[in-house]
Amino acid sequence: MSSPELPPETPEPDPNSESTQPTYSNLGEIRAHLLPSKACRPRTPGSLSTDPQPPPLPKKTLTRTQSLPIQGTPGPSPTHVGMSRKPLLGSLSVDKSQEDKARPASPSEELTFSTPDSELGHFFQDLHNSEAVHAALAVQQLASVSTIHARLRARFTGGRPGPCSPGHNFRLLDNSPYVDSGDALYYRVVQVDEDSWHILAAKVPKPGAVVPNAWGLELQASLHPHFNLQSLYGLVPASALPAAPWQGPATLVVEVPERTVAQWLAEVAASRPPDFARAAALLLLQLSAALERLEAWGAALTELRPENLLLATPRGCAATGLPRLLLADFGRVRPLPTGSQGAHALPLSCLLRALLGPGVTPTDTPPDLGPTPGTPTDSPLAAGLEHLAARLRVLRPSAAGIRDALRALLWGPGPALRGPGTPLGSWLRVRRALLILRLAEQAAGGETPGLEDWLCCECLAEATESSLARALALLWD
Repeated sequence: MSSPELPPETPEPDPNSESTQPTYSNLGEIRAHLLPSKACRPRTPGSLSTDPQPPPLPKKTLTRTQSLPIQGTPGPSPTHVGMSRKPLLGSLSVDKSQEDKARPASPSEELTFSTPDSELGHFFQDLHNSEAVHAALAVQQLASVSTIHARLRARFTGGRPGPCSPGHNFRLLDNSPYVDSGDALYYRVVQVDEDSWHILAAKVPKPGAVVPNAWGLELQASLHPHFNLQSLYGLVPASALPAAPWQGPATLVVEVPERTVAQWLAEVAASRPPDFARAAALLLLQLSAALERLEAWGAALTELRPENLLLATPRGCAATGLPRLLLADFGRVRPLPTGSQGAHALPLSCLLRALLGPGVTPTDTPPDLGPTPGTPTDSPLAAGLEHLAARLRVLRPSAAGIRDALRALLWGPGPALRGPGTPLGSWLRVRRALLILRLAEQAAGGETPGLEDWLCCECLAEATESSLARALALLWD
């Protein structure tokens, strides 16, 4: 929460457009506070930590400040070719002549409902050519979906605090932890400056927690803000909160968690809601987006634990809606071994089965078990998720491939459109048009778009015929 004078939102950069190294801010000091004492029990080696000499992080530029950057300078483009996205116009299935006719003659102008009839010629060279008109409208629909997605992203991720400075005052809101996760306790803290205030979370390591991996913590500090990755903000000096119920400085994080996935599972275990499978799929979709970002930076999470996956209410949304998932367990992040793009497939398969069968943890499921969940299938989506869990164990796709498969299960296309020669381009155009109509109808009825609407916009804005074909092949071939 903050006053109306909040600084403007920093848009989340595309990892494929980054060109320079990220800036690190006093990471040695922060790491010293994050690492537990030697009395903590040692870590059990993870399945991805076999490399005796992990590759170093991008070259760091140290600055003498106690705060972490909220928006670092852009970093290098990922070297993993499989993570790149193809141009969006490739999904429209129009030949070059149609595409040229679909482009406006004056790129500085924008086609809107208010465009006068006399100016339609700038956008449609021949209104008698219905094929060219349809191609131009398809381009406009894609642009509209992308614009809606960008505006919803600004709403959900806006209101971030500016850089932490010595002039800020801090006040503790709770004397007891607001959230108790697997390895940390979270306390709500208010940061106040001259013209705004923000609620942050103080992340305090639990006594006796496993020793976090320093490489993963430094990576967390270097990453650009991402909707599904916990963002470090800085340190609360011990003198700022003299009555704090913990010893020493705490790490500040931007997003305030409200519960863990483990707690959410316990809540729905007794009364399985009818939309449980959809909620589980949407949470996994967000997790796969976070893991996709890690893989793009050559990193992998060695263990997916529901107690270390955090949930929070998205900014501007009702608390009863779909929660925002945050990956916070960077202490278990390791360098990704060469040629291990599918490193997250098996953990995600186990976690998926745990979500479908409350009470079953990922570590309780041996790798050679079949895809039978703890509870019977109660919807076509749940059946599709069970099928995906089995496919992940065999095919081991990247997090990007898993994300595309989850999108196909949630919003299509279905298995009837798999195979060569299917009209995936036409399907995309139809779905984009129908999404815009649905959002318009909701707005006319006074409904505010939610997180699922944003995720659906993101899906249809990024999808191409080739990405849809790959998702269908992963699911059904």
